[in-house]
Order: sequence, then structure tokens, then C-alpha cells
Amino acid sequence: MDGATTERTPADRMLGPLQRFLQLEAASGIALLVAAAVAFAWANSPWSGAYESLWRIPFGFRLGAFALEKPLLLWVNDGLMAVFFFVVGLEIKRELVAGELRSIQRASLPLLCAAGGMLVPALVYAAFNASGDTLRGWAIPAATDIAFAVGVLSLLGERVPLGLRIFLTALAIADDLGAVAVIALFYTSELDAGALLAAGCALAAGALLNRLRVRSPLPYAAVGVALWLATLESGVHATVAGVLLAFTIPSRAQLPAGGLAARGRELLARIEADADQRDDAVHELAAGCVRAQSPLARIEHALAPWTSFAVMPVFALANAGVALAGGSGSSLLGAVPLGVALGLLLGKPLGVAGAAWIAVRAGVAQLPHGVSWAQLRGAACLAGIGFTMSLFIAGLAFGTGHDADASAPSAELAGAKLGVLAGSLVSGALGWMLLRRASPAR
Repeated sequence: MDGATTERTPADRMLGPLQRFLQLEAASGIALLVAAAVAFAWANSPWSGAYESLWRIPFGFRLGAFALEKPLLLWVNDGLMAVFFFVVGLEIKRELVAGELRSIQRASLPLLCAAGGMLVPALVYAAFNASGDTLRGWAIPAATDIAFAVGVLSLLGERVPLGLRIFLTALAIADDLGAVAVIALFYTSELDAGALLAAGCALAAGALLNRLRVRSPLPYAAVGVALWLATLESGVHATVAGVLLAFTIPSRAQLPAGGLAARGRELLARIEADADQRDDAVHELAAGCVRAQSPLARIEHALAPWTSFAVMPVFALANAGVALAGGSGSSLLGAVPLGVALGLLLGKPLGVAGAAWIAVRAGVAQLPHGVSWAQLRGAACLAGIGFTMSLFIAGLAFGTGHDADASAPSAELAGAKLGVLAGSLVSGALGWMLLRRASPAR
């Protein structure tokens, strides 16, 4: 049959390994790890000066009287990370509308575990930093990196039950929701009422587009740019704009799945029966597939590879370079790095597993189907992989917020980053070992 077999071109053979790698569930975590390793090695190499100078390069634009100029580091942390938080917002909305967080019964366990997994690490950190300005870093170990956590879990393959994968994903998304709330409430500088009003108007415009059933992404993109600029000037961290915009994206498909299935069968029969109508039928089928997807799902699927393999690795490259020479927060025995590392390594699993135990004993939740307590403890350790979110909050707490001087990173920031890297690395290894032991090979 014509087209039944496809000859592999030299380009296919060259790009095949890359395509297979990108399809791996752990690929985004591996890309993050490589970027972090490059940043750490670069910052401790003879070329460390070039690393620091790169992220201090000023960049900006002017439109009439409005001018915006920032060091490259802040464009990464305020601009690119707004795209990351937009995708996080889409994931949160999807889970609230049609996922594990759509009902109290389904959401109770991951929500309670996320709350425990944020409270206990914050208390551990506060125990080492009870006095002084370093207490403002209390939220650093309270975050979970979903890409790394799920990536490590995927390394175990079919050993891990599906219920545990769903639980860890829902837990990480609920944790992200908590992290966004913390950023908005506790890491906001002085507010500008005019800019806040402009941001509110932009958000209302996005909600109106949803109400009018506008499905093209372009109007939402225009609203997103206006919302980001207004939020940036308001004093609220600009990345919050990404989450707010995500909640305006329509989550309902234009064409019901049943309608697509019925029409699809007719079009497939026409494709097989009449070669002259094949192109028109294929075009109509493709258009139907687009209409059967919600704008939320389409945009999330389109942006997810960019955030996983571009935005997050660039963020890691810009923020994971901790120079060990010169004592700038390089000792893990300092109050900040020790509080962060132990908050992730001890506080996270104690908070997550403890909240699960209390919820199950109290009868308000049940363990996921097929999941043992030993497996849940392993997943709780994986929740201690803070990395992306923890590094981001560290920048807000100790010096790379949108109103900070990016050219002068503090000793506290360097120590916090070191604690994040150490705590995340050990948490990931420990979680993998516990899950491997608790989950026999099938």
C-alpha cells in the first residue's frame, strides 16, 4: 500500500536518538541536572568571571516615555519564569477542572500532604534562623520541583504503581499553588496602586475573552504582555501574572469528543474510499482534532516542551552557579544552607508522610490504590527535591528580585543555593533508593 512504509532519511537517523530522549519522562529532569552541573562547574572554574559578567549584561527597551532595562539575570527570573509560571497555572487549572484536585474527596490527600510539606520544612529552616534577616528565607525549602521529582520516579519504570505517580504529580501541583500564594503574599515589595489597577483591567480583559468564548491564543497573548508589564511595575512579582493569565484560558473544547469520533469515522472511510477527496478529508479531520481540544490543553502541550527544555535549563544555568571559593556562603554548616538543606531533606518527608498518616488515621483520606506506606515515604523524600522553585524563592528572599541589584549577589543567597543543591540531590537519591527497595521489579 502506498505510504505503508516510510524510508528513514539520514536526518531521521541522526535526529532519532534526540527525539527518543525528548520523549522520555525523565528527559526534562536530566536537562535541568545538566544545566545545573554546567553552571556549578562554570562558576568554580578559571572562567568564573565570565559567568558572573554574562548575567549582569544590561538589556532593555524604550517606548516613548516608558523605559525598561534590567540585567540579563532578571530578564530570566522575571521574564522567562513568567512563561514557566503560566504553564504551572495551566496545570493547576487543569487539575482543578478535570484532574485529581477537582473534588474534595480526590484532592484531600495531596492537598493535606502539600500543606504539611510546606509547613514542616519552613519550621525546620526557622529553627536555624530564628533571629535576624535570614528568617525571610523560610519558604525556600517549602517548594517541590515537579520535573525533577516525577523524572526520578520515572527512572523506576513499571516498578512504581500508577496511583503513586498520580499522587506525586497532584502533590507537586498543589505545592506549586501554595508556592505562588507565598510569593504573592510574602515576597511583594511596596505596591503601586496605579499599576495594580492596570493589572486588574488586563486580567478582567482576559476573563472577558473567556466569557466571549474567544479561542485564539493571540488575544490572550496580548493581554498577557499587558498583565506582565503592569504586574512588574506594581510591586507584586511579575511571575504571578503568568498564573493569573492561565486561569483566564478556556478549559472546554469546542467540539465534544463523541462528535469528533462519529465524524472521524466518516472521514477515515472517505480517505480510504476516494483518493481524490483524501486531502480535503484529512484537512477537515485535522481541523476537527483542533476543535476537540480545549485552548488550555492546546497551549499547555505547545508550551510544555519549551519550558522543560529551554526556560527551566536557562534558569538553572543562570541561578545554580554557586562559587565555593572565598567563603561566600560556601559552608553547608552556615545557618542558611543548613536550614535549607535539612528543610528539604528532613522537613519535606516528615511533613508529607506525617500529614498522610494523620489524614488516613483520621478517616479524611485514603492511600492511593496499590500504594504502600513504604512507597509513600519514598515519594515524600522525592518531594524534597526543591531545585527550580526553591532557587527562585531564594532569589526573591536574598537578592535577585525585580527591584534588587543583580550585580551583587549576597552571601545568604549563595548559601541558600548551596543548601538547595545539596538538599535536592540527597533527597532525590534517598527517594529513589527507598522506592526501589519498596517496589519489587515486575
